[in-house]
Amino acid sequence: MNRLYHVPLSPFCRKLRLVLAEKKIEVELIEERFWEPSPDFLRRNPAGQVPILRYEGKFFTDSQATCEYLDQVVPDPNLIPSEADARYEVRRLVQWFDDKFHHEVTTNLLYERVNKKLTGQGYPDSRNVKTGSQKIKYHLDYMDALLEHRRWLAGDMMTLADFTAAAHFSCLDYIRDIDWNRSAAVKDWYAKIKSRPAFRSILADNVSGFPQPPHYADLDF
Repeated sequence: MNRLYHVPLSPFCRKLRLVLAEKKIEVELIEERFWEPSPDFLRRNPAGQVPILRYEGKFFTDSQATCEYLDQVVPDPNLIPSEADARYEVRRLVQWFDDKFHHEVTTNLLYERVNKKLTGQGYPDSRNVKTGSQKIKYHLDYMDALLEHRRWLAGDMMTLADFTAAAHFSCLDYIRDIDWNRSAAVKDWYAKIKSRPAFRSILADNVSGFPQPPHYADLDF
């Protein structure tokens, strides 16, 4: 049995979950308290990070490297284009969300509001939360500009760039930190991607101590 060791409200775990589901690769989900690493966990990944995928008897770490591996060994549907310019744009946007967006927004909102409580690190820092709330406006406007001339974030086909962005957005939507009125184009994009069958398990997530908002699993918001 394939297994994914994960944390439900981790954008990196969710990105991999979306890829696995889109490619119809069945996995058993196992929640991992990475902040209390066990010897078995560290043997699976000495870096002490999730996600960790056990696939075909092998362990894979690092969400991006694993997603790219899966896109090669299970090419249908293809999530990373073969053409050089399109491939570049997908990777550029993946990096944008997993690095810039993660640092400026996800860390300041999700990690302050949720991870600190889960890991017993105290209360949210209001300065960081304020920074995240300001920075997300810039990113929403940037996505709006991209979607003005594109069907999906990187072009005319849905790619890993969309799943990466949606993984971060789904975590923030769970804690009510996205103003969906700021951009109709971004709202339509998210509604389109969260209606995919691959999103079903993510929309079913319930994190103890953090109940779902009423709109979270509603495909029509």
